[in-house]
Amino acid sequence: MKKTSTRLADGRELIYYDLRDDTVRDAVDRRPLERTVTTSEVRRDVLLGDSVAIASHRQGRTYHPPADECPLCPSRGDRLSEIPGPSYDVVVFENRFPSLAGDSGRCEVVCFTSDHNASFADLSEQQARLVLDAWTDRTAELSHVPSVDQVFCFENRGAEIGVTLGHPHGQIYAYPFTTPRTALMLRSLAAHKEATGGENLFDAVLERELAGERVVLEGEHWAAFVPYAAHWPYEVHLYPKRRVPDLLGLGDEARTEFPQVYLELLRRFDRIFGETEPPTPYIAAWHQAPFGTLEEFDGVTRDDFALHLELFTIRRTSGKLKFLAGSESGMNVFINDVPPERAAERLREVASS
Repeated sequence: MKKTSTRLADGRELIYYDLRDDTVRDAVDRRPLERTVTTSEVRRDVLLGDSVAIASHRQGRTYHPPADECPLCPSRGDRLSEIPGPSYDVVVFENRFPSLAGDSGRCEVVCFTSDHNASFADLSEQQARLVLDAWTDRTAELSHVPSVDQVFCFENRGAEIGVTLGHPHGQIYAYPFTTPRTALMLRSLAAHKEATGGENLFDAVLERELAGERVVLEGEHWAAFVPYAAHWPYEVHLYPKRRVPDLLGLGDEARTEFPQVYLELLRRFDRIFGETEPPTPYIAAWHQAPFGTLEEFDGVTRDDFALHLELFTIRRTSGKLKFLAGSESGMNVFINDVPPERAAERLREVASS
């Protein structure tokens, strides 16, 4: 992997990740952009104990542009975009309309391929490995930023999810706090550790699932399963079999196998509802241990946390979406219409030949 860092016309950082070591990246951003001004602010909800990002500047962000005006495609001729080069393998850059900025964190865009009409599932194993390496590199770099407490790499796909740019891409949020979902996991981890005299809850969950009926696919170093209490109609958790706290902890063998397992998982998601259905909308979210202090979670260290990816779709059956209604949105109590055992069975049925 070759890494080349440069600056866009408004001062934002852009990084090329290339498969070939001899690739030259010297294109200059020719757009007449003024320096980016953001108004991001993080406010604490004292009743719920969580935080909300207030970012009014995002009201003016690019919204469903036509394909020939996509800002994530490479720049070619007079057609100028966020990526100055005429092509790329993987590129990461600071979001022009970030939810978090400055002391409130950082937001980055990750473009998986220069092919506008592709998706992550269309990548080769070599390309998918390059994305994994980019995620890992950005996690490492952002972990050294003093204001950053947690790094979150994720992909939203599909207009139904709320994606406003159709180009295959994901994002990285660097939060200045430990996110509420991670805090819940850490509290459960601490309570289980104390109640069992030291047993790791993530290890116990993975062992239970591997012995059960909800396994979707399994490799030598990775395992994918539908969780016992799945919140979403089709939800899969992907774990490395050797517990590590973050992407930095993955060994070479796990990194090599990841593209094989993950690409197959994504391709099965696209086959759940049949070939006549449009591509399955999904969210793919990496959960990593925070880099800040864990003092409030008694007895828990970063090494107790288990890196894993959660993949889910809001489509519950052909032509029907799972909307968050009163119970889910109002009280955070999910109601799942698809039994997890049936979801796992379906994801095994659509295995590629």
